Amino acid sequence: MNKIDLEGRTAIVTGGAQGIGRAVAERFVASGADVTLWDSDRARAEQTAEALGCSFVDTDVSDWDRVRSAAARTHATVGKIDILIANAGIAGANATVADYEIDEWRRIMSVNLDGVFHCCKAIAPLMIEAGYGRIVNVASVAGKEGNPNASAYSASKAGVIALTKSLGKELSAHNIAVNCVAPAAARTAIFDQMDQEHIDYMLSKIPRNRFLEPDEAAAMIAWLASEENSFSTGGVFDLSGGRATY
Repeated sequence: MNKIDLEGRTAIVTGGAQGIGRAVAERFVASGADVTLWDSDRARAEQTAEALGCSFVDTDVSDWDRVRSAAARTHATVGKIDILIANAGIAGANATVADYEIDEWRRIMSVNLDGVFHCCKAIAPLMIEAGYGRIVNVASVAGKEGNPNASAYSASKAGVIALTKSLGKELSAHNIAVNCVAPAAARTAIFDQMDQEHIDYMLSKIPRNRFLEPDEAAAMIAWLASEENSFSTGGVFDLSGGRATY
């Protein structure tokens, strides 16, 4: 593993208790960062924080008031926030648009899109004040291509991509880079929310004929979150195993 230099940097990783979020937190700690996990799964997040030597703040990213409170608490504790990894997300139900439940649609949007917006809105002013920042939002190849029977998930991740591009332009003059990654499916706990037919569909679309490993996502995210990423902003970086066509 190449060590990305994050010495002296402070980072927030949302959805950091497991999956890609945990892999990112582990990579960051190994690279010298002071990491705070934001997660709504208290029990699992506390276990992860203890195992990795991280801090933990109980946060529901879909709730603006809780995100604003978590940002203030984290900033007061660590003194600055250099890096935000907005990773928390859910897959939701698999159904056609005609059959998709309204409440389920809103639930997916509240976490996957509103949650990223809330985190960026809370943290960006702190980075502007400090004159430095790196934000990496976790989108999905589904946000570029659209997966059948996953309209809410696909639409929410497309929104994350557009939000990233807008915010990247807004913050470009402040030494703040805002990028997103667009992974293909990784075999994490999010698979528990999907039916087998949908899992098989996703695998069939990946030319490498395997799912993404969380550590592979963490490697790209670590570089995007580093000072070495001094020019790229508003970008979408694929982790699709050859699936993405644009």
